[in-house]
Amino acid sequence: MLKKYSKKQMNLFREKVYEVVRKIPKGKFLTYKNVAELAGYPRTWRAVGNVLNKNRDPKIPCHRVIKSNGRVGGYKDGQKRKIELLKKEDIKIKNNKVVL
Repeated sequence: MLKKYSKKQMNLFREKVYEVVRKIPKGKFLTYKNVAELAGYPRTWRAVGNVLNKNRDPKIPCHRVIKSNGRVGGYKDGQKRKIELLKKEDIKIKNNKVVL
């Protein structure tokens, strides 16, 4: 059974996620799982993706968050745009995966 969270708890979670993502430097990236762990909610990587998908603040660089398997993942403006933004920051992408 899914646990229900109050609006206050959800807002706190969202703000912690945004705080972590704001700190990702240009040219670097984290995984959704990394963000969840750094926000203090280690098992909520899917919720991190949902929060970032709803973000409309350009000061929060959501494009710098990728899947744990290296795949680029989704983006509110489409995967193609996410890849463009990552490449603009000199992050190498091949076959929709970050090249490490």
